Parts: sequence; structure tokens; C-alpha cells
Amino acid sequence: MNQVLRFHGSVRRDPAIGLWMREHPGALGSIAQRWFEAMRGCGDDVRELLHDGHPTACVGDAAFAYVNAFKAHVNVGFFRGAEIADPKHLLEGTGKFMRHVKLRPEVDVDAVALLKLIETAYADMKLRLSTA
Repeated sequence: MNQVLRFHGSVRRDPAIGLWMREHPGALGSIAQRWFEAMRGCGDDVRELLHDGHPTACVGDAAFAYVNAFKAHVNVGFFRGAEIADPKHLLEGTGKFMRHVKLRPEVDVDAVALLKLIETAYADMKLRLSTA
């Protein structure tokens, strides 16, 4: 299936995301910032915007991942997460398309595996766009 969620208005660096990060200080904000930076680092074609109030990373205008901070955890989410490889079984969720990894400040995460998920989601979206 090649459905993609497109967000017109995505830009190279959205100042609203910088504001969002400043509004989320402390451990949760640091976690969100770390993983959003990983999304930004996937390629020169990564664009971003706030969608539903949280930082969202896109390939061009096609969303592939996001971060969101809650009271006690951060979600690193994937718009097509149900369809990407997750050999370390980090992904949670039961939706038709989306999955997320729940991160807590006091719990270590397999950072290599999470980075691989981000890179896989990015590559998956690039492939979807090339075959659309």
C-alpha cells in the first residue's frame, strides 16, 4: 500500500518546533529533542512542521515520524510504523498504520535500534514517494 499522509506547509526548519522544544524543558524535552534531531539528520529532503501540536518530520511533504511529550513519557512515532521492520520489537500500538516507541527518562532504550527505526521509516517513505 502506498498511501502517504501529506502536509503542505512543511519547511526545512520550522520556528514553531524550536518554540515547542523550549516549552518542553527537562528530561522529557531532552528526549524529544534528541530523537527529533535524529529525524532531521536522515537527509537533505527532510522537512518539518507542527501537526496536531507536535513536531513532525516529513520527506518533502510526506510525514514519516514525529515526537510528542506527555506527563511521564515521550512518544517517537511513525506514520507507517505498522509496515516497517522492527527486529528489536520496540514499536507499540495496534492501529492500522501508526506505531510508536514510548520513552521514559528513567528507562534505557536501545538507541541503535531506535535510530534504525527512524532511518527505516525515512527510507520507507522515500521508496513510497518514488513509486507513487
